[in-house]
Formats: sequence, structure tokens, C-alpha cells
Amino acid sequence: MDPIFENTATAFALKTDSELERAYFLFKMIANEPLVRIGTAMTNFAIKAHLPVEGLIRATVFDHFCGGVSEEDCLPVVDKMYAKGVCSVLDYSVEGQEGDDPFDSALATILKILDFVKEKDSIPFAVFKPTGFGRFALYEKVGKGTPLTPSEEAEWLRVINRFDKVCQKAYDLDVSLLIDGEESWMQDAADQVVEDLMRKYNKKRAIVFNTLQMYRWDRMDYLKELHEKAKKEGFRIGMKVVRGAYMERENERAQEKGYKSPICENKKATDANFDAAISYMVEHVDTISLFAGTHNEESSYHLMRLMSNANIANDDSRIWFGQLFGMSDHISFNLSDKKYNVAKYLPFGPVRDVMPYLIRRAEENTSVSGQTTRELSLLKKEKKRRKI
Repeated sequence: MDPIFENTATAFALKTDSELERAYFLFKMIANEPLVRIGTAMTNFAIKAHLPVEGLIRATVFDHFCGGVSEEDCLPVVDKMYAKGVCSVLDYSVEGQEGDDPFDSALATILKILDFVKEKDSIPFAVFKPTGFGRFALYEKVGKGTPLTPSEEAEWLRVINRFDKVCQKAYDLDVSLLIDGEESWMQDAADQVVEDLMRKYNKKRAIVFNTLQMYRWDRMDYLKELHEKAKKEGFRIGMKVVRGAYMERENERAQEKGYKSPICENKKATDANFDAAISYMVEHVDTISLFAGTHNEESSYHLMRLMSNANIANDDSRIWFGQLFGMSDHISFNLSDKKYNVAKYLPFGPVRDVMPYLIRRAEENTSVSGQTTRELSLLKKEKKRRKI
């Protein structure tokens, strides 16, 4: 497989010199773990104290990692990326809501996004998080099989109805819908809801996509069991495959409560698990559609080789590559240059409300070994090429 990810001219073609300098500055800051901790604390304080910092945040970290404050605000970014063959997934990234009103508000937002994306070839997917539609503790209780109170039964029915409304609309509009994965102790309940929706809406093609977090050692078995059900019952599987985003919380909780951690013993095992999942899905691509969410070059090459060996066209609609906006442009834009299907997760929302997402991005970049170093080396290479 030709090493395509070193081409920084293609990777950063959309970045002006000033945007390239801003990206380099941001990743230099993120590379400094103490600085990230201090910056996070100061930002949280400034927002809680209602200090006028939104302009500074918007001009720096927000504009690098987010598309805008609303769907319409994202359009210049969406159109710019689509000109280079990279699609967008509009991700309403407001977190930490509680109570029925925020859940109904999130539902209304996702329904509105579905109407919005139907008119845009550049936005082939919509997305939401299960905890956008219901309380975390309720998912946990349902997943454990703990009896619900009458009021909780009614609440859970409202959660299921929110899922179904969104999936029904996605089905009616023929727009695929990605449902994100979350912590393992609430995921069983979410998995069951999404599985039922696949049965209902994925008869002809994958409309509803669940998420497999492959840092969990049990996910390959789950995928194979789900595939057996799909074959018997006649529905298609849609699956976004990622490594995972909650490792520290998973390990800490397992240690605190005295059970075996659901997380693979090391990164090598996680990488092998991820690659095994995409191998299995490509092997069964007639019944499984794949959205491979990865910032890992080797896994991207692995999927490219699998497609080539199986004589699957680069632009086969059943296989997508995905990365986050503001990261791994060397993967996204070089893949799209070779006509693979690529989509960037494009977070949006009011600046203050999106800050928890942005803080998590900074913390994850700091903790993922090699991620920030790789971004910096590529940005430096492109700066040198442009001589800026």
C-alpha cells in the first residue's frame, strides 16, 4: 500500500497560512500537559464567572475544533471541505443536560438537523448520543435489569420514543443515523434499544448505526452475536467502529467496584481488536455497513488493503472512514483524494455549551501517546514546504 499520509500539501490545502500557524500553536499548547490542566481550570472559571472570554475561545480553540454555533454557521466549513471530497457529520456537542426539557430540546435539534442534512449531499449522516435523550442513571438501571418505579417506566418509554422518532424520520428521509457509544455500565441498555431499531428500520439498507468501542475486549463477541441475529431475522447492521473515549473512567470504576475492567489490557490488544472488527465487517459487507472512526494510520491502511483484496471500490457506499474536525487532516484529505468515502465529525453549538467537549478534546490529545506529536510534525513539515 502506497504511503499516502505524508502528503501535507493535500492534507492542509484548505488551511491558510494563518490557520496553519494557529493549528501549530494550539497543538504546541496541547502537548504541554500542565498547561492543559491550568488552561482548563482557568477556562472553566471564566465561563462560570461569566467573564467575556467567548470571543477569544471562538477565535482559537473553538474555530479549530468546531464548525460553528449553529447548523447554518457550519455551512462555509461544510462546503469548503466538500469541495475536496470530504463530507461532514453535524454533531450537536452540548453535554451534561438533565431533565425532560433538555432531552426534548435535543430531540428537536436532531430532528431539525435531519431536515437540514437531507438537502445536502455533503452531510450524509446525522448523529446523537444516547445520553442526549435520557438520564445516564436510568440507562444504568435498565441495563442492570433493576426494577423501575412507575415514574421511571414512563420516563424510559419517553427515552425509547425519542430514539424511535429520530430513526423514523431518518428512515423517511433516507439519511443514515450514527448513534454514539458511551460508558459500558450504561451501554447495555442503549445497545438493546438500537438493536430493536435496526430490526425495524434496517430491512433494506443500514439507516441506524450503533457504535462499537473496541478498547472493550467483549465487543467482537457482541458483533458476531448481533450478526447471527441479523442473518436469522433479515436486517442489516450499521456499525461505527472506534477505539473508545472513556478508558480512564472505565478502569477507575472497575477498580473502585472490584470487577474486571472491560478495557483491553494494553494498546496493542486494542489495536488488534479494532482491526479484527473491521476485517470481520468487510468480510460480511453484504450484511454489515461500516463507518470506521479512526485517527490511526495503520488501521486506515489495513482497511484500504481489505477493500482492495476484496475488490471493493474505494467509493463503495457501505464503507466510510471518519475523523474529527481539527485532527488528522493528513488521513481525511489524502483518503478523499483517492476517492474513498470520508466524513469529518463537525461539532457545533453555543460556545459556552460546547466547552466540555472542547476540554475533553484537549485532554484526550494530551493523553493519547503520539497523537499530538504527529500533528505537530506534519504541520511543521507543511510550514517548511510553504516556508512560513
